[in-house]
Amino acid sequence: RHYVVHGRVQGVGFRAFVERHATALGLAGWVRNADDGTVEAHAQGAVEQVSAFEGLLRTGPRWSEVRRVDVNQA
Repeated sequence: RHYVVHGRVQGVGFRAFVERHATALGLAGWVRNADDGTVEAHAQGAVEQVSAFEGLLRTGPRWSEVRRVDVNQA
């Protein structure tokens, strides 16, 4: 799945949070900051793992403020 996370998600450790949790869940993929202030992520793995990952994206790290997560099947 491909995700675009909107809100206060840059400069708050969001990418490191995503990488750490994706690795712990055994997912493959990538994460990057976009020029428009969002964070993009792509995740591949078992349905249960990807669902757990999506929940974490909606929460984010302590200092973030996730306003919206756009999800597309990749």
